Amino acid sequence: MSLLKIALLQISPCKTLGDNLKKGIEYCAKAAEAGADIALFPEMWSCGYDIYERPANIWQADAISPNSDFITSFGNAAKRLGIAIGITFLEKFEGSPRNTLILFDRFGEKKFTYAKVHTCDFGAEKDLTPGDEFFVTDLDTEKGIIKVGAMICFDREFPESARILMLKGAELILVPNACPMEINRLSQLRGRAYENMVAIATCNYPETVPDCNGGSSLFDGVAYLPELSGSRDTCCLLADGKEGVFIAELDLDMLRAYRSEEVHGNAYRRPEKYGLLLDDKIRPPFIRSDKR
Repeated sequence: MSLLKIALLQISPCKTLGDNLKKGIEYCAKAAEAGADIALFPEMWSCGYDIYERPANIWQADAISPNSDFITSFGNAAKRLGIAIGITFLEKFEGSPRNTLILFDRFGEKKFTYAKVHTCDFGAEKDLTPGDEFFVTDLDTEKGIIKVGAMICFDREFPESARILMLKGAELILVPNACPMEINRLSQLRGRAYENMVAIATCNYPETVPDCNGGSSLFDGVAYLPELSGSRDTCCLLADGKEGVFIAELDLDMLRAYRSEEVHGNAYRRPEKYGLLLDDKIRPPFIRSDKR
């Protein structure tokens, strides 16, 4: 059995970038001590997703470069600790900032830079630049190579996000988050994992952070096993609301065997029938004046 350990860093942010760096490195070390292969932060850790209740010109000044000391420090920590780190930040970008995740492997190498594609344009994120692509990489871990992709918070609400990642080969999708993980959002994650036969690991802020409640999770997507007469619960971990490092264990052998045999995912799709999915016309009742 090959158990990949994913540390969900369900921690509250500090008031400064420097303190978030210090606390973030401290919790990555705790994750490594717990035997984690990957450590994942909540959404926009560099500023604690503090973009509401402040004018855009104020919070946009918190944006940092992907080559800043803040980011490179996490790359160095990944190499020193021997674990992959998914660090999130408000990225300085031409025009307006992006909501971004950088994944470093255990050697400190940058594997991808993913910017949130589905920005929440009905709120403060209207002043962000959306990303334009989903990425999947071969991540070298002590448990072997695993294909890893990412989506961020609101991306989860669109089935196309996880489907694209599955079609690109993802076995595990990392999801930084910053909102209440109530039953319906948890159901979305469960559904995305089930319908794509992919594991989905989500890291949220704890209940001490406004409009968040913890509930970081791992759904492995494995609904059926030969030895069971019915379906199984795909939830491998569901954290409470408290701050801490939550270690989710993913059985890679079980997931891969399931993906090689079960009916979901890609085998029985009919993409030639899905042309309407590429139609960009918006019809009532879904017309919104703030749609970009």
